[in-house]
Formats: sequence, C-alpha cells, structure tokens
Amino acid sequence: MDSVFASALDSLNKAGKLAEINPRVMELLSRPKRIMDFSIPMKMDDGSFKLFTAYRVHYNDALGPTRDGTRFVPDLTLDEAKALALFMTIKHAVSGVPAGGGKGGVKVDPSKLSDWELERMTRGFIRNLKPKGPKIDIPGADIGTDYRTQSWMLDEYEQITGEHNPPAINDKPAIMGGTVGSAEATGLGIFYVTKAACADNDLDLENAKVVVQGFGQVGATIARYLYDMGTKIIAVSDVSGGFYNEDGLDIPAMQAYVAENRVLEGYKDAETVSNKELLELNCDLLIPAAVQNVINKNNADQINATMIVEAANGPTTPEAEDILKEKGIKVIPDVVANAGGAIVCHYERIQGITDDYWTIDKVENKLENQILTAYRAARDTANEFNTTPRLGAWIVALRKVAKAVEMRGWV
Repeated sequence: MDSVFASALDSLNKAGKLAEINPRVMELLSRPKRIMDFSIPMKMDDGSFKLFTAYRVHYNDALGPTRDGTRFVPDLTLDEAKALALFMTIKHAVSGVPAGGGKGGVKVDPSKLSDWELERMTRGFIRNLKPKGPKIDIPGADIGTDYRTQSWMLDEYEQITGEHNPPAINDKPAIMGGTVGSAEATGLGIFYVTKAACADNDLDLENAKVVVQGFGQVGATIARYLYDMGTKIIAVSDVSGGFYNEDGLDIPAMQAYVAENRVLEGYKDAETVSNKELLELNCDLLIPAAVQNVINKNNADQINATMIVEAANGPTTPEAEDILKEKGIKVIPDVVANAGGAIVCHYERIQGITDDYWTIDKVENKLENQILTAYRAARDTANEFNTTPRLGAWIVALRKVAKAVEMRGWV
C-alpha cells in the first residue's frame, strides 16, 4: 500500500476483526473526528509573499484530549497527517496515556527559511490553528520541529490568550515549563523496548550487528545508547545517504560531525552506500528511524535482518510485513517501540499543570516501567491471539478505546 493511511486502516481493521471490537466503534474509527486544513500567509525576508499549507487532525479523543506531533516537512500530505493521528491514538492507548491522537504540521522545507522566517511561520501556524488549550488539543514536536519552534508556539499561544499556560504546548525546553529528558525520550524508549525484545527472542544485543536507517534526533539517540552498551552499529543513514563500516561506526564522532555540518554528507570514516543498500544489509537488528513506507513489497524480500524495531511511524507496509513474517523476521511495532516521546509528553503535561518538576532519574525510571508494561501487554496479547506483535498492540489499544467510546454513549 502506497498510502500510509491505508496501511494504518489495515492494522485497525485486522485487529478489530481479531478482537471482535464493536462494529459501530470500528466505523467511528474509520475516519478522523476532526480535520483542520488551513493556510498560513507570510511575507518573506526579501519582500515576496508565500502561502503555506497546514493541517491538524484530531483522530479520536475518547480517552482524553488530543496531543502531540507537528511536522514541518516539504512533502506533508493530509493522508500522512491522518495516519499519524491514528497511530498516536493507538500509541497513547496501548501505553496507558489518558489522551487521544492528534497530528499535523506545515508543508514546508524549514532548511530553506531564515531563522526569522521560521519563527514567523511557526507563530502563524498557532495563530491560524486557533488552539483551544491543554484540555482539548496539545501540539507537540515531530520532524522539522524542536525546542525553538515549541517555545515560539507556546509564547504565541500565551500572547493570544494573555495567560501563562505551559501545558498548552508539548516538547518545549525545561526553562519554558517542559521536562528534562524530552529530547531523548523517543530514542531511550526504543532502547528499553529493544533490550526487552532481544531478550525475549534470544538475540544477544551486546554482540549484535545493527543498522539504523535515519540519523536525526531519534535515530542518532538510539544509535548512541546502543553504541554506549557495546553494540556494533555497522551502518546509519540520513538524507545525504548511507554510511557503512563492517567493524562498527564511531557514533559519537558521527554525532559531532552532524552537529558541525548538519548532515553526514562528506563523512570520511565509512564507506558510502545507498539507502536501498543500507536497508538490505545483513544484520541482526534493523531500526528504521526515518519516515513511513520504507520497507515495502518491493524490498521486503531483500531484508536480511533477524528482527526489526520500528523507530519511525509506519515504516513497514502491510504487504511487506506479510513477506517478513514468511521469512521469520519479527517486527516490533512503532506504536509500542517509539511511544517514549508520547509517554514523556504526558509527564510534561503533568508537571506543567502541577508546577512540580521532576528529576531526570524519575522521568527515565517511570518511562522504562510504562513503556515495558505496554510492550509486555502487546507481546502477551499477540501470543493470546496467535498473531503479530503489531496486531497485539492494536488489540490492546482498541479494547481501551472501544470501552471509552461505548461508556460515553457515542455508538
């Protein structure tokens, strides 16, 4: 399936059928509750005018206010925003976070904007979105957004409303009412899940060969955690291409190179490979940490990993997963593996509301316990239904969402 939303609906429908979820609930979940499609008009630094397309999708809020995810990417589509909002609905539910799923962003290449243009566009996103506050919808960060953009979003919201309200925006720095550990949360959560999944499947992680596709915030973080425990990272990639060393890459050196040069292009201490070649390398563990649909029907048969841990959202299509299952390759699904960011956003909201801020040890200990509880629930449910870890996770989530929908009297 080329459509990531179609892939998400495939998982939804398969899990719903297996678990015999109320058909009315399934019909309700077949489309988002609310879609915002709007424009951001802006004067550029050179005096020219541009109109940017923006989206925000509230998929379902039976369990609580919609939260998270704002992408600034040049190829953003409404289909993608809908899929990501559905993934977030499932991710919150399976992780025990009392929230619904929200996602959105702007169709823009932020690298083509000056700092001043980026700030104006970010503030324009909030003004035109007209957010209703932390009891309704809380935008967070995603690809192309970071501490700076989230700080601008919060400031713009507070300028509009005339009140300080830190929980109105997620993924902001601690000085703005955020939480320590938020930048590393998704990568650290993946690390915890990866260790547990390897132990369950008799895969020696410390002596494993690992490939990480994507070297942004998430990919670089999980690569560094694995590197620090002694795991051999034989290949990584970013938008500039793939980099390979059979004897293992120096991840701290690569992080330092990216900090100075923004991308890995030009890095000398590794062989260059294409992203296609990187995905097909012989390895114990493959971690797709970039974008959706990178493992599909055209390359799944060429995947040579023992296990895949999905750090990105929707990196494996349904057709590809069928092929991987036939090959005996286990896939640890995105809605569990990369839920660390969503979980820590929940902690951020708690701290912002109570004005009681936690230590990094408390954040990390709570994250480890909560994400591993979700992983084990998905694993055990998959065993109960004799199905894949992905459908196990979706069943756990759908049971919770369905019960909330029914108790509310929506169906």
